[in-house]
Amino acid sequence: MQGVERADRELLDAEALVGHLVAEGSMFAFLAAHRQDLFGDKEFEDLFPSGRGRPSIPASVMASILVPQTLHDLSDRETAEAARCDLRWKVATGMALDHNGFDPSTLVYWRKRLAKSKRPHRINEAVRRVVADTGLLRDRRKRAVDSTILADAVATQDTITQLISAIRRVGRTVPGAADQIVAVCTGHDYSRPGKPSIDWDEPGAKDALVSALVNDANALLEALAVDPDEAVEPVAAAVGLLALVAGQDVEPAEGSDGTDGRWRIARKVAPDRVISTVDPQARHTRKSPEARRDGFRAHVVAEPETAIITDEALTKAAGTENSDPAVAEKFVAADAVAADDDAGDADGREWYGDSAYGTGDLRGAITDAGYDAVIKPKPLAVAVEGGFTIDDFTVDEAAATVICPAGNTRPISKARNVIFGALCRDCPLTARCTTSKTGRTINLHERDDLLRRARADWAAKPELREKYRTFRPNVERVVSQIASRGGRRLKLRYRGVEKNHAWLSCRTAGLNLRNLVGRGLTRTAGLWVLTPQTA
Repeated sequence: MQGVERADRELLDAEALVGHLVAEGSMFAFLAAHRQDLFGDKEFEDLFPSGRGRPSIPASVMASILVPQTLHDLSDRETAEAARCDLRWKVATGMALDHNGFDPSTLVYWRKRLAKSKRPHRINEAVRRVVADTGLLRDRRKRAVDSTILADAVATQDTITQLISAIRRVGRTVPGAADQIVAVCTGHDYSRPGKPSIDWDEPGAKDALVSALVNDANALLEALAVDPDEAVEPVAAAVGLLALVAGQDVEPAEGSDGTDGRWRIARKVAPDRVISTVDPQARHTRKSPEARRDGFRAHVVAEPETAIITDEALTKAAGTENSDPAVAEKFVAADAVAADDDAGDADGREWYGDSAYGTGDLRGAITDAGYDAVIKPKPLAVAVEGGFTIDDFTVDEAAATVICPAGNTRPISKARNVIFGALCRDCPLTARCTTSKTGRTINLHERDDLLRRARADWAAKPELREKYRTFRPNVERVVSQIASRGGRRLKLRYRGVEKNHAWLSCRTAGLNLRNLVGRGLTRTAGLWVLTPQTA
C-alpha cells in the first residue's frame, strides 16, 4: 500500500533540529519546505493500487531522493548512504536524525514501478507544471536543440567475445538449449566464460576460432529452430541476438562462399553494429571523423535565455531515425501540438541549431509548423575545388527544369534527378563543374527551395548570424550540465534506451528545478512564483 507522510513531526526531526545548517536557497532547503507541494501523494497513488500490506516510503520522500540522486550522479548504494548519514538529505526528506534510511534495492523497486506505469516520467511532468505555473517561459519564443553522446554502462566487446557470450546466453535462456550446445557446438567449451587460449598473434589460429564459433552459432540456431514471432520475449531476444552477432561482423574467408564453414572477421563495419551482448542497444558513433564514441545519444531542447529544458529524448547513438535532425522533427511536432492545446502560445517561435540540424526535412517541419529556423546551413560540397556548387544552378520548380551555369536546361525527373549527360561533353565550363566522364548529375531535395533560401539569407543577413551567435551557444551549457558532473563526463548506470531515458528525464527535471530554485522559486497562496528580485 502507499505510504504517506505524517502531519506531525518526530521528536528528532532533522529539519526542526538542524534545518538551519542547510543553506538557504539550496535544493535541499527547497525540498524540505515544498516536497509535498511538488510531489503530492495523489500523483503517485496508482503505483500502489492495493490498500493492503506494508506502507511504502511516501511518494514525496522518494521523489525527493530520486531527483538529487540523478543531480549528484550517485549509485543506489551511495544514495542510501547519503539518506542515512547526510544531514542535508535528512532535512530535505523529512527524516528523523536517527532514521536508519532504506535499503538500496528500494530505489530499484520504485524505478520499476514507475517504468511499468502509464506515466513513467511523472517526476519530470511535475517540474514542467511548476515551470508553466511560474510563467517563466511565457512570451519566450526561442528554442535551441543540441545533442551529446553519453557513455554506456557496459564494456564494448569484440566479435569473438560477443559470439561466445551470445551462445552462453541462449543456453541460459532457451529451454533445452544447454543440451543442444553440448550436442552440436564443438568449437569451444561454452561452460566456461571468457576467450579460449590460442596464439592470438597467429592469424590462422584466430581465423580458425572465428570459423568454429560462427559454425557453432549457426548449428545451434538450426537445432533450436525457434520462431521469433511465436517465442516468448526473453527467448526471442536471446535467439535473435545470437543470429545478429553471428552475421554482423563476419564474412566468408578468402576464396570461400561460406558453405564450406570458413569465416573471418569482416573487413568492414556494420552500419548498426551491436557492440555488447550485455546491452544490445548500445552503439558506436562519431561526434567527428576523428572521435569515435560508444553509448547512447541524449537530445535536448532548451529555451536559450533561461536555460530551461523543454523536452528531451535518449536514443541509440546510431541510425537515421536517431539522428539529430530526425529527433528534432519530433520535438517540433510535439511543440506544435502543445501550442495548439495552449491557444497558439508558440506563434512565431524560432528554432536554433548548428549545421547538423540544417537538413531540408527539418527546415520543412519547422516551416510547416509556422516557426522560423535560425540554423547554420550545411557547407556545400563541390565536385571540383573552387568550382560550381548547386547554388550556381537555377531551379525553376514551376517548369520542373534546371539551368546550368553554361545556360543548358534539363528537366527534373520524378525522382528529382537532373542529368546533363552529353551536354557536358563539349561544354567549356566542364572543368569547373564535374570530373565525371558521363557529365554532371544533380539530385534535388524535396525542400530544395528552403535550403537555397536558408543559404542565401545566411550570406545576406548579418542580423541572422548575430542572432545565431547570441542564442545558439547557450544550449551547449545546458548539454554540458546534462553530460557532466564536477568537471567529469558522466557514464550511464543503466542498460537500454528505456531505462536510460528515464534517467535523462529525471536529470533534466532536477536541472530545471535547480534552475528555478536559483531564481527564487517558492509557493505563495497555493501558487508557484519566482521572487521578483531574482526572476
